[in-house]
Amino acid sequence: MSGSGSNSGARTRHCDVLVAGGGPAGCVAALSLVRAGAEVVIVTPVVSPGWRVGESLAPSARPLLERLGVLDRIAADGHAPCHGNQAAWGEDALSVAGYQFGPYGDGWHLDRARFNAALLQAAQAAGACRHTGRVHSVRRQQDRWQVTTGDGSVLRAGHLVDATGRAARLARRIGAGLVRSDHLIAVAGLLGPPRAGAGTAELERTSLVESTPWGWWYTAPLPGGERVVMAMTDADLVAGLHLLDPGVWWAQVQLAGHIRDRTARWESPPRRLRVLAAGSACARPAAGPGWAAVGDAATATDPLAARGIVTAVATGLVAARAILADRAGETGALDAYARRIAAVHAEYLNARTAQYRREQRWDTPFWRRRH
Repeated sequence: MSGSGSNSGARTRHCDVLVAGGGPAGCVAALSLVRAGAEVVIVTPVVSPGWRVGESLAPSARPLLERLGVLDRIAADGHAPCHGNQAAWGEDALSVAGYQFGPYGDGWHLDRARFNAALLQAAQAAGACRHTGRVHSVRRQQDRWQVTTGDGSVLRAGHLVDATGRAARLARRIGAGLVRSDHLIAVAGLLGPPRAGAGTAELERTSLVESTPWGWWYTAPLPGGERVVMAMTDADLVAGLHLLDPGVWWAQVQLAGHIRDRTARWESPPRRLRVLAAGSACARPAAGPGWAAVGDAATATDPLAARGIVTAVATGLVAARAILADRAGETGALDAYARRIAAVHAEYLNARTAQYRREQRWDTPFWRRRH
């Protein structure tokens, strides 16, 4: 089986494992599986043009990427260094959590499109085959899965990996539930390279979070001098705040002192904003006979936790091991994976509650829901 991205050949294709989704979690699972000798097909659509919201990657990802054999490539791919995180949370003053004294050094402010492409290319180079498209339907036939894609192609696989993100499309079609804890969203803007001569301060190589009466702000620098800025609030509060209006969004930036300082080199708001789901959710169960969910499809976390990509990589690795064990006849491997995901998500929810309760300055709908 080649790593070609075409859908040519027979209309029915057979493989050991079908991975639905070509993001970090799916590609890590595919890379791990194909290196262990499994035939893997990754079903993923063509990436749409336009910018992708960047994300900071913690240094704890380095040993995971090294285990996958892609650390050197990622390190050489032009991502900006991240020296740590700053937060104005519970008080106006900034607290700083730096990486310089940690065991792994700096993290990265990612070019997400480049990062995702590198992992997909690594999986294909190792032998995974890409099928361009989306899963249209899935059904169980005896001990195998039959998957139909949007172009009418039929793929038959012994195991499925749901890497479709927060929607968990595959897991829900199979019959899993999706337990949501909130309806947090991000209203995100990308600020292009600043005006000539503005420079890039070394101090700004950190992510920044700042709480507000209606939610909180997040900002981080990106490679090439760009900056992502996101207003985080609940979906039902957005209309009343008028945050989808770039002018109002920018006016709110000016009211948040630390965020305003980080964006002072820009004179006007972004021309358009993107709305992204950011709520906490967990597939229940996250695995079953012949399938496993990974990344956000398994456990979607609040961006405040800053663990999305690390969790994607970790769940991809662990799910691949569980599938390999199941293929080898180890009963209970996938159930054990599902229990592990449930335990990790429960631990995360406790930590999330504790973090939100640290902010007690505002008696507003957003904060009352989290206290």
